[in-house]
Amino acid sequence: MKNSFSVKPFVVVEHVSMSFGDVAAVSDVSFDVPAGAIWGLVGSDGAGKSTLMRMIALMVKPQKGSITVEGFDVISGRGQVKERMGYMPQRFALYQDLTVEENMDFFLDIYGITGKDRAERKERYLDFTRLHPFKDRYAGNLSGGMKQKLGLACVLIHEPRLLVLDEPTNGVDPVSRREFWEMLGEMRDGGMTILVSTAYMDEGERCHHLGLMHRSRMLAVTTPETLRKDAPSLEDAIKKMIREADEDLVHGAFNL
Repeated sequence: MKNSFSVKPFVVVEHVSMSFGDVAAVSDVSFDVPAGAIWGLVGSDGAGKSTLMRMIALMVKPQKGSITVEGFDVISGRGQVKERMGYMPQRFALYQDLTVEENMDFFLDIYGITGKDRAERKERYLDFTRLHPFKDRYAGNLSGGMKQKLGLACVLIHEPRLLVLDEPTNGVDPVSRREFWEMLGEMRDGGMTILVSTAYMDEGERCHHLGLMHRSRMLAVTTPETLRKDAPSLEDAIKKMIREADEDLVHGAFNL
């Protein structure tokens, strides 16, 4: 992917930690997301990826450390951050008994978008997500890929500058995944900054930067090319790093 983004960070995560009881979900994680980049988060199941994404997306307050979005702190500047961000969790809250258009109307109401601007945005994102022919179909009758596109349209309706997506294509067929990422590429080309977690390594290859998480910690923050190095594939490289991290953990425990 062409790397023509700004070096200025749009998102800054500094020494962030979060625990649930005695279980550490995120441990002392730091990284920057450059403005105009697609920044991917990959890693093992239970590594803490969703918790980290939720902290950035204002759903959970960090217990330690700080997160800023375009210079605004996610706690003290919550209102300013909310204006700039669109968040799509793994299970996006679509209303199954409403049509595509009615779901979009609901989110337009939430954001208080009215008049000519309302009609223009609805048409823009129906066309962008290729859902215009299905605007009268109930959301519950959409395919998995079409539901994700509708979720994206609803998130984009207030035209955020930062998009946070938590495994948006999980369980979606390969064709729909490719179409979804084509849309992400178009949004990025339009100047949007995108932070996305994914379980698919072909999607990881599409990112400008990747963060690799395992056991609540960030093992690496680099480009897909650098992470892959001389390994046969990105997946092989990630498996090797995780295996080495686990071996270091075991050796450290025995050397205590």
